This record gives sequence, C-alpha cells and structure tokens, in this order.
Amino acid sequence: MAGHSKWKQIKHYKAATDAKRGALFTRLIREITVAAKAGGGDPGGNPRLRTAIDNAKAASMPKDNIERAVKKGTGELEGVDYVEVLYEAYGPGGVAIMIQALTDNPTRTVAEVRHKLSRSGGNLGATNSVAWMFDRRGQMVVTSTVGEDAVIEAALEAGAEDVVREDTDYIVTTAPADLHGVKEGLETRGFAVRDAELAWVPRNTVKVEGEAAPQLLKLLDALDELDDVQKVDANFEMDADALADA
Repeated sequence: MAGHSKWKQIKHYKAATDAKRGALFTRLIREITVAAKAGGGDPGGNPRLRTAIDNAKAASMPKDNIERAVKKGTGELEGVDYVEVLYEAYGPGGVAIMIQALTDNPTRTVAEVRHKLSRSGGNLGATNSVAWMFDRRGQMVVTSTVGEDAVIEAALEAGAEDVVREDTDYIVTTAPADLHGVKEGLETRGFAVRDAELAWVPRNTVKVEGEAAPQLLKLLDALDELDDVQKVDANFEMDADALADA
C-alpha cells in the first residue's frame, strides 16, 4: 500500500494551480450535494456529509458554497441530479484501478474514462474484475512529531484498525463507519488530521518499474483530472525516484 499512499502524498505536496483548486471545489461540492441527498442535510446525523464538509473547510471553501451545496442536495435549491458510478480498470504494469465518479451523464463519463485508459495502455474492466483486490476502508493522514508510539496508541484508542508510518506521516485506516469517529478522536487528542476519506485499499500491491512507471503515473493523473471523477485508487508501488519524477 506504500506506493499508493505515496502517490497521494506527491499530489498533496505539488503546488495546486488555480485551475486545479477550482476542480477540487467542484468535486467537494458534488460530494456534499450527493451526501446531503442520500442522508439528509444535518451533518450531525449524516457522517458522510460531515466528512465532506470537513474536507471542504480544510480546502478553504467559502461557507456560502458549502451551504448552497447542502441545500441543493436536500432539494431546497434546484441542482443537478448526480449519479454515483464506480469503474474498474487495469493500467500499465497490470495495476488494478478503482475509479469513483459523480456524474449527470454516465454515458459521457464512461466514454471519457475509456478514452484516457486506451491512450495510456489501460483498459476498462467488467464489474468485479478488480474490486476483489480491494477492501473498502476509511483512511486519513496524521502528521506528528511526538513519536510513532504516541500516534499509534492514540489512533487505536480512537478506534482505528491500523497505522502505517510513511516518512513524517502516518496513514490511519478504519472501518468505513468509524472514519469520522476516529478522526474526531485524534483531533480531540491534539493531532492534525487531513485527507479523511473512504477509500478502496488494496489487499496487495504490484511493483511497477521501467517504462510502465511513468506511463501509469500519466494515466492516473489524466483520470484524476476528469471533471466527473471524484477519486482514483490503485494497487501499485514504485521506487521513490519514479514517484519523485511524477
């Protein structure tokens, strides 16, 4: 899982352009809207909505934008009717890829996803063709200088399933229903938490080397830039040099 998480870190540390910031806001707004539609507009009784709002606030989204997105989800304001779609695919090096999308036009979205895959040596798979290689889990990143034992102890006390150290960060994994509770527990203990989300966590990873490495990273970036794609998870790992060139 190391390579998968480090890919997320590479994207986090790259300075975001204004255009990508706008794309991030679009994704966050869609997630808030769909979460409010599915579970109601009260974040206190809707963990998915609460997490979406927390992530929007962490990205410095204006309060008015968040409130409008919630109201569109509850029907108080007119909005677009988004459908949740999950695509399964294979990429260069035999890497399995899970692509989550929120779209108002699934026909358009699947065509865009298939086009990006075909241009970079990947292909779209059938339902359950790669999902069996992943588990649905909550994940978050904790940055701390107090020591590994303290982070692990706090995370486990808060209800986490696992903690893995990656440089100065700790990847905390939870059961899906425990995501927000663990995040809140860590924050109550004074830890800084970011990127809390539900993810498809690979059971095993595939080592990608040679020409397949840059080709795969280019594909993941291209998929990530599609307007309708919310999140991309993959089961790869790479040497640090290949990731640093991403």
